[in-house]
Formats: sequence, C-alpha cells, structure tokens
Amino acid sequence: MADLKYKRILLKLSGEALAGDKKVGIDDEVVHKITAKIKEVADLGVQVGVVVGGGNFWRGRSSEKMDRVTADHMGMLATLMNALALSDALEQQGAVTRVLSAIEVRQMAEPYIRKRAVRHLEKGRVVIFACGTGNPYFSTDTGAALRATEIGADIFLKATMVDGVYDKDPNKYPDAVRYEKVSHDEVLSSNLKVMDATAAALCRDNHTKIYVFSMEDPDNIVRVVKGENIGTLVE
Repeated sequence: MADLKYKRILLKLSGEALAGDKKVGIDDEVVHKITAKIKEVADLGVQVGVVVGGGNFWRGRSSEKMDRVTADHMGMLATLMNALALSDALEQQGAVTRVLSAIEVRQMAEPYIRKRAVRHLEKGRVVIFACGTGNPYFSTDTGAALRATEIGADIFLKATMVDGVYDKDPNKYPDAVRYEKVSHDEVLSSNLKVMDATAAALCRDNHTKIYVFSMEDPDNIVRVVKGENIGTLVE
C-alpha cells in the first residue's frame, strides 16, 4: 500500500453514471466497467464505501404535483435498486460486498449501523450505502457526506461528468478555469456547485476532504487513489 494515497475512501456515484448512453435505467456493460475498477481499488488494500444516487430511475424534485416526502421516499428506493445492482456486479467479479440501508428493508439489505459498516470495511468488504440519510429533504450528496464523515474516510471522492471544480460552467464557457485546490469556504461563498450547500457545509464543519473528478473513464477511480492529480481537491 506504499503507493496509495488513501486507505479508506467514500466514493459517490450518480445514478446516471450507471445508465450510460441509455440515460435511464441500468446499462450492464457500464456497471461492470465501473465495478471492475472499484474491485481493483479494493484489491489494492483500500477500504471502499460507495454511495450511489437514483437519478437514472427517479428524481423526486422534478415531480411538481407529488408530495415532496413521498417523492423523496421513492428516490431512496431508486438508490436501493442501484446499490443492489452494484453489489451484484461486484460479487460476479469476486468481490465481497454488503449493502447497508438507511431505511429498513431487511430482506434486501442490512440496516445501517456505523460500527457495523466500519467492521465490514476493516474486513475488506465493499460497503454500499443505500437510501441516503433515510430522511426526506436531504440529497444523496448529503447522505454521502454524512457517511464519509461517520466512517472516518480519508477522502470523499465525488465522481461527476466534469473533471473537477471550475470557476464557471465549463459546458457553457470555453474560458472556464479548473481549480486544482479550493477551500470548503470558497465552495460555499462562491457557490461553485460542487454539491448542495448542506453537504458542503457538513464536509467543511467536519474537515472532510473532497476530491472531484470525472467518471468518463472509470479507471480514474484507481488514478485518484494512487494520488494522480486529475481533478480538484476541496479541503
């Protein structure tokens, strides 16, 4: 493990990352490419926790007529479906996994208990956290920030569609500048869109480092763990 920068990570994936070009649902080929790299990282000796969103199935905030609490509960179930898909793909490749859910679904996942999660990590199991915080009105990013802090992750790896944090939207402005490093306070004060303000403040207040990088190439997960500078560090 001498060439590894981090010993314990929390990887946040978007639900859309699992859909690939299909945009909705799950693309098996994409999921297996991503999980192959997660397993590669785990095989290096890194303790891996994963949080995945549910946007490939459901986005509660896009439903204007539905009760917000109901919509958010449906979103939590979408993250559970993605967590089970990741678990299955990882185990097909020889990894040992555990899905821990913030809401009780004992037939499919263990209930989330912090000490149990840490013990699984110490045993080399890939732990996939489902259902966010278990509460409505909180994003999956906030759930990931909370889990990263609770398990004492060395870094919160936020996989996105862009290769880091920019001073403005790089998809709209060709002159956008990518930061190599930025502070938590700058993220919040300049509204840099790393994640929602609740998640960003939670990381700041608990000194949880964030690394934002692109998931366009799943091998970037391995590169980040080995310390390559391919994104933006928030600390």
